[in-house]
Amino acid sequence: MDDETGIVDVVAAAVRKARKGLGLSQEDLALEAGLDRTYVSQVERGTRNCTIIVLARLARALKTTPDRLLVPHKRTRGQA
Repeated sequence: MDDETGIVDVVAAAVRKARKGLGLSQEDLALEAGLDRTYVSQVERGTRNCTIIVLARLARALKTTPDRLLVPHKRTRGQA
């Protein structure tokens, strides 16, 4: 079943942006969230549909809330 809402891509972009904003590597984030680095990589690439529990663990490790990882990032002029 395809992700018709695009939410997997929204989460992927939000996790990647938050992680980079904190200056964390995927390995650092994985360690903080109690996940494997390859799992974090799959989430960030949009190839892994994470559970609500994992979303909460990622949010905690990223010092944010799960709902913030579900909101599409608005692009500003000049962003690709």
